Amino acid sequence: MTDAQGNQGQQGQQGQGRRGIGWLVCGRRSKWLVVGLWLVLLVLTAPFAQKLTDAQDNDAASWLPGSAESTQVLQISEDFRPEQIPAIVVYARADGLTAQDRDRIAEDVRELKELRAHGIRGAETRGPVYDRQTDPRAAQVLVPITMDEKGWEQIGPAVDSIRADVGEGGDGLAVHITGPGGTSADFSEAFEGIDSTLLFSAMIVVIVMLLLTYRSPTLLLVPLLGVVTALFTAQALIYLFAEHAGLTVNGQSAGILTVLVFGAGTDYALLLVARYREELRRHEDRHEAMALALHRAGPAVLASGATVVLSMLVLLAAEMNSTRGLGPVAAIGVAVALIAMLTLFPALLVICGRWIFWPVIPHLGSPDPTERGVWARMGRRISLRPRMIWAVTAAVLALLSLGLIQLRAEGISNADAFTGEPDSIVGQEVSAQYFPAGSGDPLVIVSNRAQAEEVGRAVADTRGVVPESLGLPPGTKPEFEGKVLFEATMTDPADSEAAKQTVERVRDAVHDVPDADAQVGGGTASLLDMDEATTHDNILIIPLVLVVVLLILCVLLRALIAPLLLIGTVVLSFAAALGISALAFRYVFDYAGESTDFPLFVFVFLVALGIDYNIFLTTRIREEAAGQGTRKGVVTGLSTTGAVITSAGLVLAGTFAALATLPMVAFAELGFAVALGVLIDTFIVRSVLVTSLFLDVGPKIWWPHRLAHEDGAGGGTTTRPPAAPAAGTGASEPASRPGGPAE
Repeated sequence: MTDAQGNQGQQGQQGQGRRGIGWLVCGRRSKWLVVGLWLVLLVLTAPFAQKLTDAQDNDAASWLPGSAESTQVLQISEDFRPEQIPAIVVYARADGLTAQDRDRIAEDVRELKELRAHGIRGAETRGPVYDRQTDPRAAQVLVPITMDEKGWEQIGPAVDSIRADVGEGGDGLAVHITGPGGTSADFSEAFEGIDSTLLFSAMIVVIVMLLLTYRSPTLLLVPLLGVVTALFTAQALIYLFAEHAGLTVNGQSAGILTVLVFGAGTDYALLLVARYREELRRHEDRHEAMALALHRAGPAVLASGATVVLSMLVLLAAEMNSTRGLGPVAAIGVAVALIAMLTLFPALLVICGRWIFWPVIPHLGSPDPTERGVWARMGRRISLRPRMIWAVTAAVLALLSLGLIQLRAEGISNADAFTGEPDSIVGQEVSAQYFPAGSGDPLVIVSNRAQAEEVGRAVADTRGVVPESLGLPPGTKPEFEGKVLFEATMTDPADSEAAKQTVERVRDAVHDVPDADAQVGGGTASLLDMDEATTHDNILIIPLVLVVVLLILCVLLRALIAPLLLIGTVVLSFAAALGISALAFRYVFDYAGESTDFPLFVFVFLVALGIDYNIFLTTRIREEAAGQGTRKGVVTGLSTTGAVITSAGLVLAGTFAALATLPMVAFAELGFAVALGVLIDTFIVRSVLVTSLFLDVGPKIWWPHRLAHEDGAGGGTTTRPPAAPAAGTGASEPASRPGGPAE
């Protein structure tokens, strides 16, 4: 290619950059307009972002599948009585309660019966109930908490009020507050401040990783500003949807939103900065450099964001309300992050100028360090024996995935749900020593009035039910529109597998009563229905996400073989991450098990986010393959994207690891598994497995595109413009562009 042809190609690309959408973002005047619009948007939305916590709905119905039997019972029971959550005060002394203990318990009950605060109607307090008639060792007092318009927000203060009345144990007398009310209060405390905790944790991770990546104390401020702006804007939009469009937001989805926006937004910033730095070495005008960077990196960033957004929206097909609500929440967050990083972030970079990269400022004509870096050397070494390398790598990942046999995604009991041991869990264990383990969280049965007696006998005769516990709870209407409601205590802990089996037996028994229209609900029934709904969601959503990702890759790469191979590598990465995680949970962290939705969430996040790095790599390979052939393009693509993708992977892994700061096993497991999967994707799948596969398959990887039929080496014009010569060497690129001086 002659110098004239090279100059014409370069100037043609510059013209394309000037005419492209990049100039709407980073033009000499438009950059100020973009920043101004975002500033106005931030001022308008900031007040709403602060209200997102108030819009969260953590009621049981916001988590349960809408069509489940337990959900229907929950809705019907509101006709019989206000929704109540029982808190149970447990008193216990191993060698028997003393007379002084009984006097204290009686005095506590008198005070509780007078209590009026946070939904507690003291007159409805029941007890004390002793574990035996003579020489009792334990007593229980049940305090119902009536739910009002404040919902679950009042449970924590209600339990605090109860604790203030009964005081602490001492002198050998143990006093605990347990039952659904006590456990819910501890869950509420664990979720308290989740937004700020994750925000600061994710921010610290991003700051540290950006410092290590950029080695610039000034540059990290720009992506951080863009990500925080995106988060506040997304929170405001989600609040408005929650208030006016019925979007369900709970503590789980709000927490994951923060992690997603920080992780994905920073990833997009890293990719764009890397390409912008390349162009700054070739172009004196930073506006021109950014326009070209957006033109070349923009499609990959857009495809990456679209993959995550569409994958999250697939969650709308879920039966679980909590999973279905997470879909649009996460999609909105990533979409706003994507828009912010393609508009606000580049505009801020151009406004700041080259000095923002201090102390390593990319000057015009400076050499590109990636061409001689560790990733270039790795690519050349892999190219020597690509088939052996991908075969060994795939075999190792498959071997690691065998750890899946240790996965116990069957649900987590309350006793195992916390990384610590809060008072409600201790109380639950103490109560189970002296009373039926299901006390305080009974079965709730609804049936037609005419068949109520027959239904009651069927329940009482079912194994796992305490027959004498069957009855109408205080404060419940005896009948409503021809239906009755009654409760029954189970012999096993309400969150145990044995209790779930009891629910199944009771349901079979009452459903067989003719014309009874009987239904069984309660806490254990809800757990059972959630498990069944999650199993359905796993079977439905995982294939749908794979189809969505595959279609996006086919459109982006205009090929079929490459997308299929990429999907295969990500699935293998997911299996390996899950296998290693299962082993770590069993033998390192000693967790009892995983929540039923754990595999689904890990899969969705790993496939949707993990495919990002393959998109970044393969789009660059395809760009290079058009000019220098597929095999050379693979090595060049790896060398130019290796450092930035590694940094992006570390940032995303670090932000998900921030979930481990929450005192809940489910969040700690999710954060660990996703962080591990991202690291496997970054360092093994993308850099070794995908690279060696592409090198081995060669041009056929692009089938049915024309690139599959031509090597490209020596043919066509490379899409990478020649580096601009240093000043004073006869640079063909003008020192300034028409309309203004070079900056």
